[in-house]
Amino acid sequence: MNTYIVLIRGINVGGRTLPMKDLVILLEDLGCHNVRTYIQSGNAVLQSNEKASDLTVSIVKAIKQHRGFSPSVLLLTRAELESAIAGNPFPEAEADPKALHYGFLSAVPSSLDLKRLDSLRMKSERCKLVNKVFYLHAPEGIGRSKLAANSERLLGVSMTDRNWRTVEKIRDMAKEISQ
Repeated sequence: MNTYIVLIRGINVGGRTLPMKDLVILLEDLGCHNVRTYIQSGNAVLQSNEKASDLTVSIVKAIKQHRGFSPSVLLLTRAELESAIAGNPFPEAEADPKALHYGFLSAVPSSLDLKRLDSLRMKSERCKLVNKVFYLHAPEGIGRSKLAANSERLLGVSMTDRNWRTVEKIRDMAKEISQ
């Protein structure tokens, strides 16, 4: 059985509600096992025999059918999450978990404007793209960061962002259900 991390973008904001207890039921109805969620922003870990691509499509369809909207859903394997964590170019930033962000991308960007990205960066900010993860260390917060606000558009692919605290918690949950 595969362990997956489900990252759903843009739920429980702007009228697009999906309570986590309802998400658990929806995922279990799709045949998923050991479903766990973390906070109200669309983070889940689960086990399934489905291929990631098939499960992603099923999740989007089920949410559309039951909640009336089609969110962006990104599935990671546990190995992909562990690889993203191991690839963090700013490990010292883990001491301030709200300042370190992992932008999980739907694909490796084929054309991006690195100069434009760099021009938006505050002096205190650091960023790095590694495969399908955009790492951002924003010590002054992402709410004021022009880089954070524009990175997805400049990368040219869909992205969902999680801070280090959330990534760490999701990793712990994935380990727990894999044992």
